[in-house]
Amino acid sequence: MPVRAEDTFLSFLGKRVRALRARRGITRKVMAHEAKVSERHLAQLEAGEGNVSIVLLRRIASALNVSLAEMFSPETETRHEKLLIQRFLERLPANRMEDAMRRLAREFGTEERARRQRIALIGLRGAGKSTLGSKLAFEMKMPFIELDAEIEEDAGMPLGEIFSLYGQAGFRSMEQRVLERVLQKCQRGVISVGGGVVSEKDTYEYLLAHCYTVWIKAQPEEYMARVIAQGDFRVMGGSKQAMEDLRGILEAREPLYRKADFWLDTTGDSVDESFAKLKAALEPQRNLETAWD
Repeated sequence: MPVRAEDTFLSFLGKRVRALRARRGITRKVMAHEAKVSERHLAQLEAGEGNVSIVLLRRIASALNVSLAEMFSPETETRHEKLLIQRFLERLPANRMEDAMRRLAREFGTEERARRQRIALIGLRGAGKSTLGSKLAFEMKMPFIELDAEIEEDAGMPLGEIFSLYGQAGFRSMEQRVLERVLQKCQRGVISVGGGVVSEKDTYEYLLAHCYTVWIKAQPEEYMARVIAQGDFRVMGGSKQAMEDLRGILEAREPLYRKADFWLDTTGDSVDESFAKLKAALEPQRNLETAWD
């Protein structure tokens, strides 16, 4: 039996919605709530099995922070030149990699050197970004910047009120604007960035292009324990599914977090142990700066 054009379209739409949801780093449950649609209906749509009205599509697009046009547009293919460069580097012997890096640095290193002067820590709440970031900034004699605090100062209100008044989309718009302002002013520094920044493609790509990014990660149980130990019981939210939701968010965002320059797993480590790992990880990229001098 030939495949109907309608089935092909619904299959494409379902895959596109799943990809956009993964890019935003939210679970199906959260997205269903934001789009005011049942989780079951959303699951059917993502499976390419459910028909959907244009009004519902508009709500889903709004929850994904994309336009209707972007929802129907396939992802741009990776450029041929980038694939060729990637294959070349994969075949390069390990003992030639440092030489290749130095040659690339001399040829294209001006922007890269500026990027490595700004270290951005990303990850979920409870990962240790603020603790490790402030220690790193102190030792490296750099300013320490918490982006959420900058957003609050810019808006003149706490994050909770920003979300209440402007919603998720409004907050993300502020986040992008404040990040651009901070990075334009800050030539050197350590920046702690909210965990949801990876959900916004343009903002996250801007961060990756202008900062050396480190993903601070841990096991879900440790995230939860650290936040509760700080006296913040909001993570429980009165829901028995808090841990399940946390796991879902981490699973959805993990492919995005993996785009960071370096991943630091702090599970089971003390602050001092995690900090020692962070310094050791940054030492090679700091030494590489001599290639630009």
